[in-house]
Amino acid sequence: MNIVIYGAGAIGSFFGGLLSKNNNVVLIGRKKHVEAINKYGLKIEGETNLNIKISADDDIEKISFTPDLVVLTTKSYDTEKAINVIKKNINERAFVLSLQNGLNNLDVIKKNIDNNRIMAGITTHGCLFLKPGSIKHTGFGKTIIGKLEKNNSKVDEIAKIFNKSEIQTEISDNIARDIWIKGIVNSSINPVTAFFECKNGYLLKNPILENMIEKICYESAKVANAIELNLKTDDMLQTTKNVINDTSENYSSMLQSIKHSKMSEIDSINGEIVKKGKKEKIEVSLNELLVYLVKSKSS
Repeated sequence: MNIVIYGAGAIGSFFGGLLSKNNNVVLIGRKKHVEAINKYGLKIEGETNLNIKISADDDIEKISFTPDLVVLTTKSYDTEKAINVIKKNINERAFVLSLQNGLNNLDVIKKNIDNNRIMAGITTHGCLFLKPGSIKHTGFGKTIIGKLEKNNSKVDEIAKIFNKSEIQTEISDNIARDIWIKGIVNSSINPVTAFFECKNGYLLKNPILENMIEKICYESAKVANAIELNLKTDDMLQTTKNVINDTSENYSSMLQSIKHSKMSEIDSINGEIVKKGKKEKIEVSLNELLVYLVKSKSS
């Protein structure tokens, strides 16, 4: 299959590297990362160790094939810009898979791409960008993908391709709900680690932060249930704590953004929960505070 990974940072490069073993893959990323990959190959270290020759470019218009699938791995705040470029460079048979953090990406994509050509996914793999051309796979996870429309028959094929490339992938019958589950987990973990500059595992070692995590998780889950996602709050808290334990040595993507003086995805995670909560007249003061704290930190 002809696959474009658009927004190939840490997680996009990881997926592209594994997929390239059985598919024709091009990474679209930042210029320095692209130059290093084209010169030395893509180096993956940590839980996965590979040095792969893979095509990379900083412009989708320069690629030599017509993509069957575009995997979108940009930050949420770049989704609109990215999808406007993508739609000009794919034909009506190509599919788009959003594999991003955030709760509002699909709303943007659906305005530009037919719903029956859109898929969405979440992943719990941990990856860290080390330097141009080099990433670290910090923790194994699973990937879940799903379709938006019933007549989208591509999701089964994509799952098989991912699994064949050693990316453990399951198919969801309600991917929108799964995205919210991950959003609630991220809303509880990411901004707290970003503000206190700690590894994920420290959140359960510090009783004050653990209590904070519990309150944030309940608040976020209450918003999700107000829009009829029917989540059990106790289950969501256990899921959040399981993720913290499984990724205890990881630095969250939001903390990585802060450390590298980059824009964070706080608006598309906690900010989106605040927006939805206020619309449903749900108390969202903790999420609102986190948005303020992370933005003050990044500025």
